[in-house]
Amino acid sequence: MSGFGSGALGRVVRSGVGRRRVQTLVIAVATMMAVASAVVAGSLMVAANAPFDHAFAQQHGAHLTAQFDPARTSTARIEATGRLDGVTASGGPYPLTTIHPVAPDGGHLPATTLAGRSEPTGAVDDLDLKSGRWATKPGEIVLDESFAGPAFEPGSTLKTSDTADGRTLKVVGLAVSVSKTAGAWATPAQVRALASKDSPVTSQMLYRLDSADTNAQITQGRKEIAAAVQSGALLGTQSYLDTKRAADQGAAPTIPFLIAFGVLGIAMSVIIVGSVVSGAVGTSLRRIGILKAIGFTPREVVRAYVAQALIPAGVGIALGVVLGNLLAVPLLDDTEEVYGTASLSVAWWVDVVVPAAALLVVGVAALVPALRAGRLRTVEAIAVGRAPRTGRGQWAHRAAGRLPLPRAVTYGLASPFAHPVRTLAMLLAVAFGTVAATFAVGLTASLNAVGTASDPEERAAVTVFSGGGPPQGPAKPRSSEAGSAPPAADPAKVRAAVEAQAGTASYYGLTETEATVGGISGPVRASLYQGDMGSGGYEMIAGHWISGAGQLVVSTRFLERTGTEIGDTVRVALRKESRTLRIVGEAFDTSDDGLHLHAGLADFPAVEPQTFLVEVETGVSPAAYAEKLSATLEPLGGDAVANSPSEQEGTILLLNTMAVLLTLMLVSVAGLGVLNSVVLDTRERVHDLGVCKAIGMSPRQTVSLVLASVAGIGVVGGLVGVPAGFALHGFVLPVMGRAAGTALPPSVLDVYATSHLVLLGLAGVVIALLGALLPATLAARARTATALRTE
Repeated sequence: MSGFGSGALGRVVRSGVGRRRVQTLVIAVATMMAVASAVVAGSLMVAANAPFDHAFAQQHGAHLTAQFDPARTSTARIEATGRLDGVTASGGPYPLTTIHPVAPDGGHLPATTLAGRSEPTGAVDDLDLKSGRWATKPGEIVLDESFAGPAFEPGSTLKTSDTADGRTLKVVGLAVSVSKTAGAWATPAQVRALASKDSPVTSQMLYRLDSADTNAQITQGRKEIAAAVQSGALLGTQSYLDTKRAADQGAAPTIPFLIAFGVLGIAMSVIIVGSVVSGAVGTSLRRIGILKAIGFTPREVVRAYVAQALIPAGVGIALGVVLGNLLAVPLLDDTEEVYGTASLSVAWWVDVVVPAAALLVVGVAALVPALRAGRLRTVEAIAVGRAPRTGRGQWAHRAAGRLPLPRAVTYGLASPFAHPVRTLAMLLAVAFGTVAATFAVGLTASLNAVGTASDPEERAAVTVFSGGGPPQGPAKPRSSEAGSAPPAADPAKVRAAVEAQAGTASYYGLTETEATVGGISGPVRASLYQGDMGSGGYEMIAGHWISGAGQLVVSTRFLERTGTEIGDTVRVALRKESRTLRIVGEAFDTSDDGLHLHAGLADFPAVEPQTFLVEVETGVSPAAYAEKLSATLEPLGGDAVANSPSEQEGTILLLNTMAVLLTLMLVSVAGLGVLNSVVLDTRERVHDLGVCKAIGMSPRQTVSLVLASVAGIGVVGGLVGVPAGFALHGFVLPVMGRAAGTALPPSVLDVYATSHLVLLGLAGVVIALLGALLPATLAARARTATALRTE
């Protein structure tokens, strides 16, 4: 009997697993979904936790990127800098130049650094080739994956400029440089051939340093490199710390979100798996008594029932790991694309820790009731298993019987009070499912509000340029320095043309330039507005948008960086003019590292608007409006384009996808928890149901009885889960905002309407009813005679 595989104990285990197929299936499916959700959440948490650091290590990124003037120093001297003390690895020198790409549709792109490399691999900045192949011959180019889209993919072409000597190159691949050492790559010979008087060839060196954790260490390395070549030969350097800071700011907001879902998933996994397994063992007391009566020792009984739980749970855990990996892969691909990191995959330790933890939970959940059963005397176990403890919940039946409801419904409403522990587990499952649904609805609404509150320039129907046309298609006029453009048009004449154009509803002028501000070292980006400035207003966190002269609107990070607050004054210098402006508002603006200023052009009369953002009248086609206006502006040197509808940013789409997937998984797990509890309950009460059927209860009334037994739990779960989900949203969203370096406006935080909360409260009832529907149907179909014989 001590043998496990082919002996009596093995037959008991196999019999227990095979006899209760529904219960075995529920254990397997519940553990599968719980493990899958934990694997997905854990993988995304790992991926979102410092993705730059992981990619930087994988690609052997450059701590310092340096650019040299080959006319001032020799190639040998440049190469020798790679052997300086403190330099652990180097790459180059690579020829470098600048191109001004023109897309196939004629749109100008920002000036792009083109580096000459014969292969993507190297001791430093080992490029990750995402698609296509490497450029190996003249006329070929590899672009950074940030260019990826319908216009640029392997096989497409681009021109290096719109001048007469601009070359047409074939795009053969897309790559990622975590160090951002260049925007495109070609063969060294191709780079030298594309050089011109305006864009001469320089030399690029890439360094990895033994000490590069702080700005001071990077600066020291730069000084030693500069001292190793002739004076003036070092044109400039780029520290990886700047690139890392930008990448980490993009990843940081996702971490609180994933932690919230991860904690929900882990908590639900423990509750569901624990209740499923302990319930399965707890309902087998009578059989345990019989086994002890025929000679099984308490230890063998414990082993048998722990094994009966571990076998289906083990299958579910294995399937859950596979399912979790399959679900995580597309999300990791999206994460990789959004953050521009190297290839991401499920961390190996996630696939080890999650199933190990799940097995531990299953083992503990099965061991506790099994030990209790093993200690029961044989007669007591048979008696308890045959006639469950009476008297529990009688007061609930008496109270429910007074309600003006059908008897089948009142019977079901009182049933949960007979098993308080099981009911509590079911209630927690429903409540956690409702928390996940409430949090996900609020999160997606907030993220969509963030997308709507994006740069107002992207919301304008038409963009009018004072000269040369759009530098980067119709998207943004910010990169006006890119490409070659005709002389600028007279802004006054452009403004007059906009006002005279039929269909103009409103417009405002905009200039973007650099300014200096007291308390901040280095230049900051400033947007200056003219005309109907309200149309260009950002979402406000506090205060109000600029409405006249002498006013300044700044971001959260600006206030933190300068130690100022709304109402304070700051000195702003622009070109040769300097003004004292009063801060009147805190805007939801994270552009330019959160140091973007917004003021009126009236404060700087020497500055003219570069662009005009136009709203058209209702019923007017922006494309037709822009075409007519462009014909008017062309002789003046201006242009107009209709803006495409703004699409959500990749990060917002990624977070929405994660929220929907994880919520569906958690709600499914909650429903399985309800399903298991109802299966156990109907199995225990099968004789009572048979008696009810014998005295006239119809199948429809049986379904009503079973569903009513979980309806109250659904109501309470919703009442508990909705406030908890609401509170979780109110806690996590500000944390995500702080991680991104900004506070959040009311439009992003206050996204729940009363009707939404009511519907979400009903979600608990829906989860409970859906989980109970299958066992209710099976109970209704059971024949009366069969139910009466089953006791």
